[in-house]
Amino acid sequence: MSSPSLISAYPRAVLFDLLTALLDSWAIWNRAAGSEAAGRAWRAEYLRRTYGCGAYQPYEHLVQEAASAVGLPAAAPAALEAGWDELPAWDGARELLQALRPHCRLAVVTNCSVRLGRRAASLLGVDWDVVVTSEEAGYYKPDPRPYELALARLQVQPSEAAFIAGSGYDMFGTSKVGLRTYWHNRVGLTLPEGAARPERESTRLEAALPWLERFNAA
Repeated sequence: MSSPSLISAYPRAVLFDLLTALLDSWAIWNRAAGSEAAGRAWRAEYLRRTYGCGAYQPYEHLVQEAASAVGLPAAAPAALEAGWDELPAWDGARELLQALRPHCRLAVVTNCSVRLGRRAASLLGVDWDVVVTSEEAGYYKPDPRPYELALARLQVQPSEAAFIAGSGYDMFGTSKVGLRTYWHNRVGLTLPEGAARPERESTRLEAALPWLERFNAA
């Protein structure tokens, strides 16, 4: 059991990227595309459109447009949605959430529609305090507004919260908001040019717990 000094050192809230930090969405994108190479190309085109669109455009439409742009048939987006409820959690995701549950408020900030975002969040088996989608915020990450909406709903200040990122692009947003960030860089992505460095980076989620246990330690 954690000592009182460690319990008091936790942040008041931990916010998570969902589809990359906690869930292995790479797997179902690749499966829907027919290969890892096709899935990566499709995902890259989707991300380019997401980060460049400004105000929210329907998530499902961006996914379909990206598939068409890289030469995938309409069956690919349909297969992605058909497999949505089979999104696998990364090793250690559920264990980390259960370890944090007694000490912190827990939230999701995800680039997704309300419909699909809530379905994906429910797969982790935790009672989330807040789930914020880009559809609700009106903007996609890394625009600051999705993070700010989650903090407002949690009623915590940025200095009282931590963010667990799955994409290097999250660092553009969290640095603007003032969220200390741990990057769960599971697949070894390169930090985007111009992005702030995270406070911690690891290919594993397990290393986030000691960091969070001592978050407010002197």
